Amino acid sequence: MASDTPTLPEGVQRVAAVLAAAGHPHAPRMLDGAARTAQQAADALGIALGQIAKSIIFRRKSDDAAVLVIASGDRRVDEKKVAALVGKTGRADAEFVKAATGFSIGGVSPVGHCRAPVTLIDRELLRFDVIWAAAGHPHGVFQLHPQDLVLLTGAPLADVVCADTI
Repeated sequence: MASDTPTLPEGVQRVAAVLAAAGHPHAPRMLDGAARTAQQAADALGIALGQIAKSIIFRRKSDDAAVLVIASGDRRVDEKKVAALVGKTGRADAEFVKAATGFSIGGVSPVGHCRAPVTLIDRELLRFDVIWAAAGHPHGVFQLHPQDLVLLTGAPLADVVCADTI
């Protein structure tokens, strides 16, 4: 028997499974349009840019580990601050991001990675009661409280952004 609901993309299914296993109250939601950037996601959801928890992947130079920085959408990540916490990093290209996380750039979720990355959470996200994060696909998002990121990822809060806003 055919289902009336479309099958979610594989990455979104992984994220949904992690959220469900953690008892998270909000399942992933698919947007009509792509939300590859924090601004696109904020516009689609009708929220402030800062409420988007963007996932930035760096490549740690010492061991090629993926370093995930979850930052507020209206802030720029300061790579020097990240390096001071996890070791020297460099930019991660699309191929590295996909191989390391299982997600394409524009849909990298804070959870559901193929291999657990080294993760840091921007403390600036605590300015908001509700935030939204990518759910494993450029059209997928899910709602959460900033403190939920700590619970879901086990990652620390850190000062990882530049003093100025975007």
